[in-house]
Amino acid sequence: MEEYGFYAMLDRMQYINRWALMRNSRYENIKEHSFDVAVIAHSLCLLHNRFNEGKEGAILPDPYKVMAYGIYHDCTEILTGDLPTPIKYDSKIITDAYKDIERRAADTLTDLLPEDAGFKEEYKELLAPSNDGEEAKLIHTLVKAADKIAAYIKCLREESSGNKEFTAAKESIGRIIAGYDLEEVRYFMEKFVPPYGYTLDKLTGKED
Repeated sequence: MEEYGFYAMLDRMQYINRWALMRNSRYENIKEHSFDVAVIAHSLCLLHNRFNEGKEGAILPDPYKVMAYGIYHDCTEILTGDLPTPIKYDSKIITDAYKDIERRAADTLTDLLPEDAGFKEEYKELLAPSNDGEEAKLIHTLVKAADKIAAYIKCLREESSGNKEFTAAKESIGRIIAGYDLEEVRYFMEKFVPPYGYTLDKLTGKED
C-alpha cells in the first residue's frame, strides 16, 4: 500500500523555532505560532464582517476560510526555515528570491499528497496563496495583520518575563499594526491584547 508523508511533514513544524536572532526566555515554534495566527485571523474576520455588514460592495469572507489560511501561512518554513524579518526584507532581490523558494517548497509539500485524493490544488493555494481578486487580497491582509498581532503578543510575553531583548521589536511591530487602517485590527488591539499580560487570577476574576 502506498503511503504519503504530507501530514507527517506538517507535524514537523514543531521543530522550527522563530525569532532565531533573539534571546528568548521561551522558544516559540511555527506550529504554535500558526495556531495563534489562525485564532486571531478568525477573530479579525468575524469583526470585519460585523463592522461591514450591510455596506454596499462590502466583501465579507468566510471566517473559517480565513482561519485555514492562518493555519497554513508558515507551513513552507518546514523546508525553508524561518528567515529572520530583517534579512527577508533587506532588499527586493532577497524578498523576491525567498518568495520563489516558498513557492517551490509548497510544490514539494503538495507532491507528498496522492493524486487521486483530488485536493492537491486546494492545499497549494493555502500554502502559496495567489492573492488574485479583492477577497483574496482582503484575506491576505487579515492574515498578515494577525501574524503581526501574534508577534506583538510574543514580545509582550517576553517582556513580562523580564526579557528586554524584545522591547525594540515590540515597538517596531506596534507601529506596523497601527498602520493598518482597519477597524477590526484597532478593536482587537484595544479589547483583546492587554489581557495577555494579566495573571491567571486576574483573567478569571479572582484577583482582589
